Amino acid sequence: MKKIAILHGPNLNRLGKREPEIYGTATLRDLEKLIRAEARRLGLAVTFFQSNHEGALIDELHRLADRGVDGFIVNFGAYSHTSIALRDALASTSRPAIEVHITDIKQREPFRRHSMTAGACVAMISGRGFPGYLLALRRLAKV
Repeated sequence: MKKIAILHGPNLNRLGKREPEIYGTATLRDLEKLIRAEARRLGLAVTFFQSNHEGALIDELHRLADRGVDGFIVNFGAYSHTSIALRDALASTSRPAIEVHITDIKQREPFRRHSMTAGACVAMISGRGFPGYLLALRRLAKV
């Protein structure tokens, strides 16, 4: 069974509370439930990790790669726009990754319009809300 890891960065633990006019009222737990259901349908195993700390995300990428995960779905939150370290860590895994953003980063503030980490990914899905994660899961199922 193919194993996909979903990593969430800073403030995603605040989904449902953080700026509901932008991110909606559904929680991270709601998102994980949605992803689990789709993973079962696709015959995939999924794991989840969320941290507000850059180093913890890097450590988890390395740990999962060393344990044989087949691919990643990542939403590094604000770190997507600033972290060369996360980009390098993701590239070092030699695993396919898809970056997902709930909102359309191209329509947000200028500092959010470029992703540093997307260059280490096979694709980026932006602005599709929670269903963007399901699109990423389906794509990784085919890789």
